[in-house]
This record gives sequence, structure tokens and C-alpha cells, in this order.
Amino acid sequence: MKRLILYLLLLAAPYAVHAQFDKLRDSVVQVFGVIMTADSLKAIPAVSVVVKGRNQGMYSTDQGVFSLVVLKGDVIEFSSVGYKTVDFTVPDSGNQVSIIQLMVTDAKYLPATIIRPRPTREQFERDFVNTNVPDDQIEVARQNNSAAKRAILARGLPANASEAASTYLRQGAQKYYYQGQAPPQNILNPLAWADFIQAWKRGDFRNNTPTDQ
Repeated sequence: MKRLILYLLLLAAPYAVHAQFDKLRDSVVQVFGVIMTADSLKAIPAVSVVVKGRNQGMYSTDQGVFSLVVLKGDVIEFSSVGYKTVDFTVPDSGNQVSIIQLMVTDAKYLPATIIRPRPTREQFERDFVNTNVPDDQIEVARQNNSAAKRAILARGLPANASEAASTYLRQGAQKYYYQGQAPPQNILNPLAWADFIQAWKRGDFRNNTPTDQ
């Protein structure tokens, strides 16, 4: 019984292989044609002709001719620089397909480029000298640590506990020192006037506010 089944399988195998081969041969399609521009009908060379989903393809010749063996239902992609990509679906009928594939120009608008003449040596030196270079972090730190900037910042800061206590004790000591008599008026003190004039020259009474760097 087993030998009979084996003999039947051996006899049926060629017919099955032949039927599968006929089916495969019927699904193979040869696509050939020429690729041309849509506006002037000129051949487009070096167009990429690729079957989507498979690592299969070629480039068109200098005359725009191509020939490719594919399967029914495959999608062929035509792409080239300067043209819009086009897809072609292989029909389910016939084993040979000839086409004239037209491609439309893909216009790309680039931003305008302004060409200026080369500046002279005098113009370059003038622009180089007048260029405003922003301060770096080291220069900003140096300006913030200057004596004038520290004095301005110090006048705007509130006194801490130690300074407040020192001022209170100094005022109390002065009050007790002149207790029972009229304190002197600095408006008649030449030393006080000299200190006032020096402070005025230094700009201690200017209303300057620190600017952020």
C-alpha cells in the first residue's frame, strides 16, 4: 500500500511542477519602453526604474530606453533629479507591456542670492574699526567689579545687622558726647566742606542705577 502511494506521488510530481511553472511563467511580465519629458518629448537619460518592495531596478539608457522583468501587479517607480516621481502599476493581462512614460519637470524655487562687489581696503578698514564687538564674560565681570560700580551697588543695598548696630552705637555715642550742650554745626566746619567738595567731584551724589550686562 505504501509503495502504491509512493508510485502515485512520483507520477503526479511532474504534473504539479509543470502546473506551478506554468503559473509562475504566466505571472512574469516584461516591461519595456522609453522615458520622455512631458513638455518637449525629449528622452531622459539615467532615470531610476525601481520595483517597489523588491531590490530590483535599473537606469534608463542615454536614449531613455529601459527594459525590466517584473511580476503582474508590481509597482514600478520612475524617479530622476529635476522631475516629479511617477508610479506605474503592471497590468494583470499579457506577458509583455510597452509604455512611453512621461515625466513632468519639478520646479524648485531657491531664495534669491545678492552678489555684491568686493569692498575696497579703505571700506574694509572703516567697517572693521566701527564694528561693535559685544563684551565677553570676562569684560562684563571686570566692569561689574569696578570701584564705581561697587559704590553704586553699595548705596542701593540695605545695611546688614553689623552695620546697623555700628551706626546705632555711633549715633548713641555722639548723642551722649554732646549731652548738655549744643552739637557743632558742620555747615561752618571747613573740614566737612572739604569732604563735601571731594565727594561732589567723585560723583558720589549722582543718581546712577546699575545696568544689567
